[in-house]
Amino acid sequence: MRVSGTKAIFAIAAVVAMAAWPAAGRAQAPDATQQANSEAAKNAAQARSALNAMVQAMGGQAWLDMKNREIDGHVAAFFQGNPDMGTTLTYEFHQWPDHDRIEVTKHRDVVEFYIGRQGWEVTYRGTKSMDSDVTSKESLDDYLRRRDHSIEMVVKEWLKDPNTILIYEGPHMVERRDAVQVTVISPQNEAVTILMDVATHLPLRREFQWRDPLYHDKNTDAEEYDDYHTIQGFPTAFTITRFKNGDMVRQYFVVGAKYNQALPADFWSVDAANAKIKKVK
Repeated sequence: MRVSGTKAIFAIAAVVAMAAWPAAGRAQAPDATQQANSEAAKNAAQARSALNAMVQAMGGQAWLDMKNREIDGHVAAFFQGNPDMGTTLTYEFHQWPDHDRIEVTKHRDVVEFYIGRQGWEVTYRGTKSMDSDVTSKESLDDYLRRRDHSIEMVVKEWLKDPNTILIYEGPHMVERRDAVQVTVISPQNEAVTILMDVATHLPLRREFQWRDPLYHDKNTDAEEYDDYHTIQGFPTAFTITRFKNGDMVRQYFVVGAKYNQALPADFWSVDAANAKIKKVK
């Protein structure tokens, strides 16, 4: 989300505003400047400590070095908080930083690719670019937006930049579970808020905001993670619930996961997937 309001005021006041004071002002109140900088540094260190504990809980260096992952499960969609009939079986593959493949139905005869900033859908009818119509473009933008604000992106990219701001926001609750909250603000003024379980340090919720390009209103996108199981040494959330502006829009029930697989050489080839689906049909 782009930072505004009290969060932006806190970040600016605590971290950079003191450095921007005129020299005369700083000379008159050195203690106040030093105290503000010290408090901001302590707060940032507390936030980084919480995030480091989260990374360790998720697998530490092995999680940071993960080659790829596969998450299989059933997806239930919701409209205005009410569930649609049935669920959809999906097989989701991710390879850092920007390769994603989603196979849909037990026959895996519908495949979505998100590679770089582009997306394609492959069916027995052929390959369709996700830039080809408004609905597909909205789906592409939504997917890329969530990937850009993922916990993985925050940890592996944002935290490496010395200009990234970390704000420790203290105790909170997520579905009656004690959590600590940290907001990370990138140099591009994008922010992601992460809530971590006090006991396990695992992420319970990830939230960010974005502005609708057409109507210019602000939207809140959130995911909550629950029912962790350890697979191949990696704690894996078996229930993932997505919210938009407070309304539940999707729930993912994981049935299995695999990590660091030796994928086929043509696994990320859209043309290869297209040829395979046509051949099966």
